[in-house]
Amino acid sequence: MRRSNLYNRDCFVASLLAMTRIMNTIYILWLRQLKRFIRSKARILGSLGQPVLFLFALGFGFGPTFAKAGEGNYIQFLVPGVIAMSVLFSAVFFGIEIIWDRQFGFLKETLVAPVSRFHIMLGRTLGGATVSCVQGLIVLLISTIIGFRPVSILGVFLSLCIMFLGAIVFTALGTAIASKLEDMHAFQLIMNFLIMPLFFLSGALFPLKNLPPALDTITHLNPMTYAVDGLRATLIGTSHFGALTDFIVLLGIAIVFLSIGSYLFSKIEL
Repeated sequence: MRRSNLYNRDCFVASLLAMTRIMNTIYILWLRQLKRFIRSKARILGSLGQPVLFLFALGFGFGPTFAKAGEGNYIQFLVPGVIAMSVLFSAVFFGIEIIWDRQFGFLKETLVAPVSRFHIMLGRTLGGATVSCVQGLIVLLISTIIGFRPVSILGVFLSLCIMFLGAIVFTALGTAIASKLEDMHAFQLIMNFLIMPLFFLSGALFPLKNLPPALDTITHLNPMTYAVDGLRATLIGTSHFGALTDFIVLLGIAIVFLSIGSYLFSKIEL
């Protein structure tokens, strides 16, 4: 009996040590992404340029037309889409760091460590998703200065869940694509070709009701659509699909993209 208890205790200690090692790996890579973001002031300011331009140029430019059409305040409608855009652009382009780290040798040093490549990929993805959420929150704060008002404080906290899920989806997508490329310029071209349609066909700039059948089908297949709709549901209280549907769809897509991204990342050859 005593031997059995000792064996169970040893198994528990070994499992606890293994779990601690895994969490340390994920935490260190997550923290690295945050430190790189915080230390780059130019990167922070540059990432805010396009969202702020959209807020002012489209928000005030199309606002009167939107109001005349009986759709209400365009700033209220536009801000969730611009926040989603900020998260999308930031998250997807985290994939380029894989190519950068590969060229400068850091990725090789990481991959030869005695840890799972899945945990390495997960730490990088969570770090990228966290940074993308921070950028989304900054855009939200800027939006309140120009007149945007969330429906509730609870809605703001719920919107963080949508931001984080969307960020995981697109960070994992960027990781999956970058894992198959070695050229930064090729990655940038592919991303520009991919993310602009994702953004413009997500309903970020226009309502999803009464669309032509072909466009309606595309928007339903676009994961960005559910991120935008989920942010509208939590921030302004209006939704096309429903907040629960948006959450479930994003969660499912996040699991699929994480699986694909981790598989392709595990096949990287140095």
